[in-house]
Formats: sequence, C-alpha cells, structure tokens
Amino acid sequence: MNVMIPELYDYYDKELTQLISKKYGYSPMKALREFLNSETRSMLENPDLELWAFSPLVLFDMWEAEKVTGDPRNSVYIRED
Repeated sequence: MNVMIPELYDYYDKELTQLISKKYGYSPMKALREFLNSETRSMLENPDLELWAFSPLVLFDMWEAEKVTGDPRNSVYIRED
C-alpha cells in the first residue's frame, strides 16, 4: 500500500485553493472548504488511487466535473469511454 506524505496534501490543497478561487471568485477560505469537503479530495486521500501522481490541473478538472455532474470520475482525464 502506498502512503502519501503530508507535504503533498498541503501542496494540492494550496494549488487547488488558488485554482478554485481564481476561476470562481471565491475567497481562499471558501475555496479551501469546497475542495476539502469534496469527493475529489477524498479520492486524493486514498493511497490506492495514486492521484498524487497527477497534476493539480487534473484534480481541478475532477473537482469541476464533480460540481457539474456529481461525480469526479466524469473528468475527461480519468473516465472510461
């Protein structure tokens, strides 16, 4: 089983907070809350999925797919067509 180091969580939290805040005009605190409470963040915490290997932009796309469709797995980067 893989384990993600805490510094990577900090990195992704900061990057996603900035991306969400910039695109949607949310305050940094609201953007962070939105990400931390998302299924996308829960998936990032699952070491078996190894999402830490993806760019923050991929996770942002997953987060947006979750907001639009209710499921981050609908992201163009990870869905199976």
